[in-house]
Amino acid sequence: MEGGPGARIREGDCAVLKRDEVFKAVSVLRRRKIIFEKQWFYLDNAIGHVYGTTFEVTSGGNLQPKQEVEETTTETKEAGTDNRNIVDDGKSQKLTHDDIKALKDKGIKGQEIVQQLIENSTTFRDKTEFAQDKYIKKKKKKYEAVITIVKPSTRILSTMYYAREPGKINHLRYDTLAQMLTLGNIHAGNKMIVMETCAGLVLGAVMERMGGYGSIIQMYPGGGPVRAATSCFGFPKPFFDNLHEFPLSKVQSLLSGTFSTETLPADPEENALVEEESNGLSEEKQTSLQETEEEPAPEAPMEINPTEEQDTMDINAEDVEFKENKEKENKENVREKQIKQWERRKKLKEAAALLREKNADGLIVASKFHPTPLLLSLLEFVAPSRPFVVYCQYKEPLLECYTKLRERGGVINLKLSETWLRNYQVLPDRSHPKLTMSGGGGYLLSGITVVLEKDKCDSSNSEALKMEEPSSKRCKLQDLPC
Repeated sequence: MEGGPGARIREGDCAVLKRDEVFKAVSVLRRRKIIFEKQWFYLDNAIGHVYGTTFEVTSGGNLQPKQEVEETTTETKEAGTDNRNIVDDGKSQKLTHDDIKALKDKGIKGQEIVQQLIENSTTFRDKTEFAQDKYIKKKKKKYEAVITIVKPSTRILSTMYYAREPGKINHLRYDTLAQMLTLGNIHAGNKMIVMETCAGLVLGAVMERMGGYGSIIQMYPGGGPVRAATSCFGFPKPFFDNLHEFPLSKVQSLLSGTFSTETLPADPEENALVEEESNGLSEEKQTSLQETEEEPAPEAPMEINPTEEQDTMDINAEDVEFKENKEKENKENVREKQIKQWERRKKLKEAAALLREKNADGLIVASKFHPTPLLLSLLEFVAPSRPFVVYCQYKEPLLECYTKLRERGGVINLKLSETWLRNYQVLPDRSHPKLTMSGGGGYLLSGITVVLEKDKCDSSNSEALKMEEPSSKRCKLQDLPC
């Protein structure tokens, strides 16, 4: 994948804007107005800078690299011992809203406004050192227009989606996604089957981990795959060469052997030529019909003005040209549609051939549908001794899936786990868990496939049960009526 630690921002790249803990994915284009956290700006000046650079929004919506100002430690900070005597009556700040607005209109930077707010606060020096730091951080967040442009990655995009639109990714938390990639043993050179309805986030994470090596078959419901989050990763074109797609509606026909690709056209050019010939024949018929219709009937002789005759000739010529141009456009549109349809069928044929081999190196399922029928049908395409991972926001569907797999057999090391995450604030003398934490990150069902031989397994299981049971119990069981 392109772009290392020193990768630079280029026009057309997919980038992520960051301000504190808020993220937004954008395309880097010139003269395109971006609105982020109540600020509007252009990304023109960011092109050419290194990813990770922090910019300051200046007047006119221009970005300027922020210069790090060294804090002078010569002056000792005056701070109180506690905050018990501080009363929040709204009169501690001498600067009014009009004064702050006037400072902004003058073009004074946010850092200077924060400094003036500190100087004009009557209670700032009475606050404790921790309270002072908290006050400065709060004011900086409000008045300093600072953004950082970072390169998209699985961690950043999953954090962004989980914070902004968790419903689109089925409330899949970033730590759960990391466990899925680990349990699924995703690495370069794999042949993976991915079934997800998380806007393409899981697919993008798998593609990033594989690095463009190996093959991925995406199973999708409906008319086509959704890859909104995948496009935010900004993968180069070679990454998509080994990405195949196959509809869920055709899985059963592929397993039963009724799926066929005999209806595929041999070549799109042949169809186009056939259509051109048929169009030519129809045009000839139309012209002949027009000629017969245009044959003048015997009428009384009339006087015709030469200027009127010339005007009618010009109008007819324009009509003919317009019709010819329209017919050409229609032919081009039909040809483009045929080529797209042929390419889509060709890709479908390639994906079906890969699935028929039944030697996939892993399976990942993260969808809004019930996992049991999906998993039982897709496991047929996975080779033995390969991992599979299923994500669901709720545990009840996975419990049903767990029992079905135990009854069916062909899997070992089945585990149903819940992911749990707690964020900590780590600061000198005040490290503690954050007050707000995620309630749940979903559930994972993982396991490993093994060879399933139904006839042998059934007979061996019944014999093993008979050998383990004592003779008295075996006689009682045999005497019982069926």
